[in-house]
Amino acid sequence: MVRGYAEITGDYNPLHFDEDFTSRTKFGQLMAQGGITTGLLHAMVAMDMPGPGTVFMNQRWDFPRPVYIGDTIRAKGTVKSVHPTRPIAEIEFSVKNQDGETVLEGGATVYQAEPRT
Repeated sequence: MVRGYAEITGDYNPLHFDEDFTSRTKFGQLMAQGGITTGLLHAMVAMDMPGPGTVFMNQRWDFPRPVYIGDTIRAKGTVKSVHPTRPIAEIEFSVKNQDGETVLEGGATVYQAEPRT
């Protein structure tokens, strides 16, 4: 995933690929790009919550811990509010690793586009 993401985006940061470089940083080991983590949230919104046709209007992410190569992460979204007359919602997100540590927290405003009839 890390290599594929880099091929698409050009993000070849040594923190993702150079073990010697990364071992000399506070992180100590290779980590995944943040875009892979946020990609889970993009898929959640676009496919499930609210679902097809939904796009982000804005996003606010904090990354309190890195996602290391080999970690398993799980995303959770909670709808905080829905606009009374427009297809807009506020959603809070968290992503945790296999140890239950938060690796991402934040929120977004989303818009669900409906096909014209």
